[in-house]
Amino acid sequence: MLFRASAKTVAVMALDSSLYLHLTDQFVHMHGYRPGPSEVRSWERSIPVLAAVLNDAGLGDVEVMLEYALPLNSKRADAVLAGVHPVTGEPSYVVVELKQWSQAEPDEDDPALCRIDAYAHPVLNPIEQVRRYCQYLVDFNGAVAEHPNRVSGVAFLHNATEFGVSGLRAIEVDGRGQLFTGDRRGEFLDHLLARLSDKHPGARAADELLAGKTVPSKQLMAVAAQEVRDREQFVLLDEQQVAYRLVLNAVRKAKRSDRKEIVVVTGGPGTGKSVIALSLLGELYRQGIPALHATGSQSFTKTMRKVAGTRKREVQKLFTYFNSFMTTERNTLDVLICDEAHRIRETSANRFTSAAHRTGRRQLDELIDVARVPVFLLDEHQVVRPGEMGTVDEIKAAAAARGLDCHVVPLQSQFRCGGSAAYLRWVVRLLGLEPGGPVVWEPDDRMRLLVADTPQEMEAFLDARRAQNYSARMSAGYCWRWSPEPKPGEPLPADVVIGEWSRPWNLRGDRSVSGAPPAALWATDPAGFGQVGCVYTAQGFEYDWSGVIIGPDLVWRGDRWVTDRTASKDPVFKKATPDADVDRLIRNTYKVLLTRGMIGTIVYSTDLETREKLRELVGGVAREVAVV
Repeated sequence: MLFRASAKTVAVMALDSSLYLHLTDQFVHMHGYRPGPSEVRSWERSIPVLAAVLNDAGLGDVEVMLEYALPLNSKRADAVLAGVHPVTGEPSYVVVELKQWSQAEPDEDDPALCRIDAYAHPVLNPIEQVRRYCQYLVDFNGAVAEHPNRVSGVAFLHNATEFGVSGLRAIEVDGRGQLFTGDRRGEFLDHLLARLSDKHPGARAADELLAGKTVPSKQLMAVAAQEVRDREQFVLLDEQQVAYRLVLNAVRKAKRSDRKEIVVVTGGPGTGKSVIALSLLGELYRQGIPALHATGSQSFTKTMRKVAGTRKREVQKLFTYFNSFMTTERNTLDVLICDEAHRIRETSANRFTSAAHRTGRRQLDELIDVARVPVFLLDEHQVVRPGEMGTVDEIKAAAAARGLDCHVVPLQSQFRCGGSAAYLRWVVRLLGLEPGGPVVWEPDDRMRLLVADTPQEMEAFLDARRAQNYSARMSAGYCWRWSPEPKPGEPLPADVVIGEWSRPWNLRGDRSVSGAPPAALWATDPAGFGQVGCVYTAQGFEYDWSGVIIGPDLVWRGDRWVTDRTASKDPVFKKATPDADVDRLIRNTYKVLLTRGMIGTIVYSTDLETREKLRELVGGVAREVAVV
C-alpha cells in the first residue's frame, strides 16, 4: 500500500498536489524506481474523481487505501475502501478498479476480455478483473477469509459513457464485479452507501484488514491433484487470466476453422506460468479435450505425476517430456502445454535414440507440429544449459515459417519471493543480468534477505525455520564433483565440502537411498533437507526459505563479477562451449537458485571477498541470523 487516509484527507491532498508527491516517494522507496508517466497520470486524473464521489456521498470518514498490494504477489488494487456496513455494523470493504478509458468493447471471441484502442492485445474485462481481486483478497487475507461477504468490488470508468462501454456488461455482474461510468455517477454513490456507513469512520476496519494474517500461498504441488482432477484452485489475475482465456479461445477457433495457432506466455520466476499451465490442463481435462503437459525437467514432470496422479493413472499420463513426440503424427493433440519452454533443446535425439528415429528435425518443430494449439510458457533468463533454445524469437520465427498466428502474452506480476518485485530486481541487478550494477538491498515487508558467515550458520538458521513448520532447502552452484550413488543402506557421499562442513548432493536417480528422496522429489519431500540441491532439481519449484551457496565459479573481484569456468564441475560445459555462454549460464543458474524462496533467502559465498561484497549490499544482517 502506498498511502492510507480518510476520503476527506485524500481530497484535500489531491487538491494541493501533495498526494502525488507522496505516492511517488513511497513508490520509489518500495520498488526502487520511479513510477511511469502513465501511472502518475492515472493518480492525478482518477483519484480526485473517486475522492469527490466519496465526499459527495457523505463518506468522508471512510478510509481509503491507495495502491493496495494484494498478499503474496506484486499486483495492486487501485483503491480499497474500508468502513462499516450500514446494516450489519460489521467491517465492510470495497475494492475499486479505476479506469480512464472512454471507450471499450468486448473481445469478439470472449466477453471476459475486452479491447481498447490503447492496447494492441486484449485485456481483462474490468468487471472480471476486480472480481478476481476480491476473490484473491478473500483467499489470502485472514481478516476476511472467514467473512467473504465483507468484500465487494467495483470498476469505475469515470471518463466513459454508457454508450462507449455498455458491451462490457455482457459478462455476469455480481457483488464482487460491478461497473459504473461517469453517466451513472449517482448510482455509484448509492451503491457505495449501501455498503459503507456515512455515520461511522473506517479507520478501525482498515486496521483490521491490514493486520489480517496472510494465508500461506497455495503451493503449486500441494493442490495439483484438485487442480487437474476437480476444479480450479488458483485465482488467476489480470494478464494471467488473459493468457488462460486466449488459449481456450484459440482452442475453440482451431476447432471451428481447422487452423493452428501458437500462444507464448513469457515471464520471470514466480509470475504464474506453471499455475496457468495447470489451470489450463485442468479445464481442458474436464472438457475432455485431448491435451498434454510437457517439460524438459525430469524433476518437475515426475513430481506432477506423483502428486497430481495419485489416484488416477490416466492423470499421470498427462505429464510428459519435450522429447516424447519424435514419431507422433501431426495434430494428434488439440493442445500441448509446454511448461518451462526455455529448456527446449535443438533436437530430441540423444545417444540412446535409434538411427531410424534420428530425423534431424528440431525439437521445437516437433512440439509445434503435434498439436493444433501449442502453448509455450518460458523465461529466457532461466536458460542454464548449453543447447537450450526456447526463446520468443525462435518460436515466432517457426510460426512465421508456417504462416501461423503467434500470440505473445508477457506476465509482469510477481508471486514468488513473497510477491516482492523489488527483490527480483535486486537479484538481476546483483548478477549483472540487467544494466546498472548491484544495488544495496532495501528491506521490504514481503521478502527477507540474509547473509551467513558460514555454511553451518546457514544450515542452523534454515533448520530453525523448519522447526517452525516452514519448508526450507539448501542449494548450490555446481562446483563440487558428484560421486556415484551408494548402494542401499550405505551413507550418501558428502561431496559438498566447505572447511569442516560437508553435505551430500541430492540424489540423481529415481529411487530413495538411505532416507533421501529421489531427485525428482528433492524440492517437495521434507526429507530433501540435509542434501544440497542443484539448479536441475530446484528449477521450477519453490519453498518458504531458500539457502544458496555461491561457489567459486562466481566471485566478486574489485568492481565486478568474475566467472571461473574451471571451478564448475557441471559436465554440460564442454571445451567447445564459449566463455561468454558459460558466463551467462552460470549467472542464470544463480538467478534460479536465488529466486526459489517464498518468504526469505539466506546466502553464503565460499569466497571471502564475495561475502564482504554481499554484506555491503545486504547490510548488517549476518548478526540477524543468530537471533531471528
